[in-house]
Amino acid sequence: MHAITLHGFGGTDVMQWERVPDPTPGPSEVIVEVTATAVNRADLLQRQGKYPPPVGGSDILGLECSGTIHTVGPALTLNRIGERVTALLAGGGYATKVAVPVGQVMGVPDGVDIVTAAGLPEVACTAWSNLRLAHVRAGETVLIHGGGSGVGTMAIQIARQLGARVAVTAGSQAKLDHCAELGAEILINYNDADFVEAIKDATGGKGPDVILDNMGASYLMRNVEALARNGRIVIIGLQGGTTAEFDISPLLRTCGTIHATSMRTRSESEKAAICREVEKHVWPWIESGDVVPVIGAVLPLEQAAEAHQMLADGEVVGKIVLTAP
Repeated sequence: MHAITLHGFGGTDVMQWERVPDPTPGPSEVIVEVTATAVNRADLLQRQGKYPPPVGGSDILGLECSGTIHTVGPALTLNRIGERVTALLAGGGYATKVAVPVGQVMGVPDGVDIVTAAGLPEVACTAWSNLRLAHVRAGETVLIHGGGSGVGTMAIQIARQLGARVAVTAGSQAKLDHCAELGAEILINYNDADFVEAIKDATGGKGPDVILDNMGASYLMRNVEALARNGRIVIIGLQGGTTAEFDISPLLRTCGTIHATSMRTRSESEKAAICREVEKHVWPWIESGDVVPVIGAVLPLEQAAEAHQMLADGEVVGKIVLTAP
């Protein structure tokens, strides 16, 4: 098979398209012949040497894919050869074939083409699992940082389906306009306004009940300042760094909580459980048109370097999908 491999760590030039050995399925794994994969921030970090794969995992980039089942492991008895699927991966998606634990394989929602489906697993599983972790309830306000990102565009829509009022931050009016089309009501351009003041003004001084945060350290104290009483912060990314000085007092006064999660480091059983929930709850919303996949760009897999630069530049709304030859 062919794959994008890393020749060292650094800029996009370390990625090369070349022939590599085919994967062999474990007892409860399937081999998916990849139609498409998608780009995630974690891929950029791994390319830079800052986000190593789990022990025993593939060194090839790529945390999701779509395609057809090519081979099944010896412990699997169901005949699923040729089934169209999408899958949540711990790595290996930037290739023409990938081994996947069968629990992380999901069907393709009705009405979604196989290429678009490649951009669903990470965003759907991340948005659903973390909004559920935060116990989002109808009538609450959810603030989503990076509303124009892949996870952001999905989280807006899922939060709306859960009955929440959605606020977002983004760095351009174009991204905010797209977020509004998806259902966001409070639109904050972080280049023009302080999001703490803006969200307080928009909620009558209360603040958001839930904050879904992709920034990490640089936003930690400001998120706490913004938070409503009994509010919940869920950190899902570290674009703003990993280390911050933290005054606990404001969090104590509001009886707030902070969660931090990473999809990649979860166990296979946890990922499988999330995948089943996503199939049960999120896929029907997609099939009905209440939730729509947002794909900002589609490129050939051989142009992964260009796709990485596009994501780093921050101009794309939603997901960047890479099609395998």
